[in-house]
Amino acid sequence: MPRMDNCKDFLSWVDPDTSLNIFKCLDDPADLARVSCVSRSWRGFVVANGLSKQLCLRMFPQLSRVACVVELNQDGVKEHSEVGSSQSNECLALWKDHRVYSYLARSCLSPVAMDCIDKAISASSTDNFPQESIVNTLEERDNIAGRFSYWSSSGQSNPNVPETLTYQLASQICVITEINIQPFQAHFQMGSPIYSAKSIRFKMGHLKASLDDLTDAFVWTYTSPEFPMAQKFKLPEPVLCIGGILQIELLERVQSQEMDGLLYICISHVQALGIQLSPAFSVDILGPSGMFVLKRDRMANCQPPEPSENESGAALTLADRDFQQIVTILRGHVMGVGAMDGWEEEEYEVDEDNAF
Repeated sequence: MPRMDNCKDFLSWVDPDTSLNIFKCLDDPADLARVSCVSRSWRGFVVANGLSKQLCLRMFPQLSRVACVVELNQDGVKEHSEVGSSQSNECLALWKDHRVYSYLARSCLSPVAMDCIDKAISASSTDNFPQESIVNTLEERDNIAGRFSYWSSSGQSNPNVPETLTYQLASQICVITEINIQPFQAHFQMGSPIYSAKSIRFKMGHLKASLDDLTDAFVWTYTSPEFPMAQKFKLPEPVLCIGGILQIELLERVQSQEMDGLLYICISHVQALGIQLSPAFSVDILGPSGMFVLKRDRMANCQPPEPSENESGAALTLADRDFQQIVTILRGHVMGVGAMDGWEEEEYEVDEDNAF
């Protein structure tokens, strides 16, 4: 076995700023997890500099509104007295941030995408209610019991009158990667016209803490660029939706109805694909500031249910197995999912004289 007596940790040879710039080049949570397993000093460097939190902020700028993080059901985490030195309290806070943000980053990379829409909230207008309600857009079938299923706006003579469809997502906090929209084609009308919009925009956010102003009940933490209308929208970057509200803006009408000459927009089906992070994560909105508390329940997981045949992606890919076995090379043996979770949930003793 080769002697390791002369091996040196590069952290002891390179100045802290240079080391930090090197570590910041790691843009994959798996890579950051790997370097945290190299040694105590490397793991301490990752934690002390909040690199897991910084990585999450680069992945999801919406996390800049986090006021603090809270861990719930801390079974297995060593309890520490509230009374202690400021250094030990700061150290504990850094470890907590590291646990929460590293698990969040890992959870956001699940290969399984599922429909995240739970229910319809409202449409800006409806032509014939309830026959042409927004609720119909949650049904994948175009025809139910011999009746076409779709939402229709009211008719307008001005093509620039927009429409909005607002939905509640199945998770209070989730990652949206793709939005699919099927405009309605009226086969029962002459020429089978398609009542589409010319362009589209997406907003994600949460209910206002106070509903004094009923004209606008939502705070939008993300607004997409305006896209030309298409059936599938792969978002340029995954979006972290905080608060579980999705709004679709349909812009500029292009199809008039022969019967009355008015312009309509009609949609058959809406689907928002992504990753549901509840119940492992939840948020508390803090008043009108838009800041929020990020909560992680240590007794819950972000693992999605077994995907159906219609859901895209496999439940476990080679990349996931590689991630779950992050210490294979470092320690010379295979560790499975349970071992990875054990690493993340490890009980950390705080040495106030040498915290990192």
